[in-house]
Amino acid sequence: MFVQHTEAMLEEIDRMEEEIEMEDLVKVPVMDIDGSDNKNSLAVVEYIDEIYAHYRKTESSSCVSPDYMSQQFDINDRMRGILIDWLIEVHYKFELMDETLYLTVNLIDRFLALQPVVRKKLQLVGVTAMLLACKYEEVTVPVVEDLILISDKAYSRKEVLDMEKLMVNTLQFNMSVPTPYVFMRRFLKAAQSDKKLELLSFFIIELCLVEYEMIKFSPSLLAAAAIFTAQCTLNGSKHWSRTCEWYTRYTEEQLLECSRLMVSFHQKAGTGKLTGVHRKYSTSKFGHAAKSEPAHFLVEERPNLMGGEL
Repeated sequence: MFVQHTEAMLEEIDRMEEEIEMEDLVKVPVMDIDGSDNKNSLAVVEYIDEIYAHYRKTESSSCVSPDYMSQQFDINDRMRGILIDWLIEVHYKFELMDETLYLTVNLIDRFLALQPVVRKKLQLVGVTAMLLACKYEEVTVPVVEDLILISDKAYSRKEVLDMEKLMVNTLQFNMSVPTPYVFMRRFLKAAQSDKKLELLSFFIIELCLVEYEMIKFSPSLLAAAAIFTAQCTLNGSKHWSRTCEWYTRYTEEQLLECSRLMVSFHQKAGTGKLTGVHRKYSTSKFGHAAKSEPAHFLVEERPNLMGGEL
């Protein structure tokens, strides 16, 4: 009786393994997201994979140590958050390109990781970083006087220009770095994004710009996790397609730690002192993305000892 039972179990296991193998064979194929752009010379389809492989290879050069703030003696991560939150509002007021915001934050972090700054000069660093980012990304650059004015005339023109010289020399004139925005455009295409998903993804990743603890994640992972989190928010369940996994090079499991932090930021986005991103994305221009119900189920899940979810 025992032998018969064991044989039956083994047969059932073999049958299940065959079914799993068959499922692997009939998996949804990875979609070619560039096929429709073959005739668009601006899409550089023939080079796009090489371009993003280069971005992935070099993105570490745009990252800083996740504990760089410990080397600063007069500023802290809270002050950094206040600065970034204010700059997001300045960026919105001046109607600057998205790329400019991400490069601004990158320049600030890279500079602060190398140069000690007193708190009364921190806003000057932020304003100057935005000026540099504008010169790199924008067609029309705000004049120095406008940036001084929006800083409540806290600094002179000479101070801004002196800080500009210090920053470009400290950063060795390296402005060409892959930020999360670079990856967002590509990954949203892989996700076959509509406007709703796009706006929610950008809301989520902009929340992360303010949070110092998110520096530990690479730009590409932040971008992928923001889109995954937005998908979870809209769908009410986890969904990460083979196409998304293929083009981002991240599995769902690799995104969960970052994604859960993103959900926690979404949950508290409208409260506290730093609400610039929430206010921005609560407007009709940004599809009221901030008013979406957070993906609570992601933070409520807890990994069990076997590696699954409880």
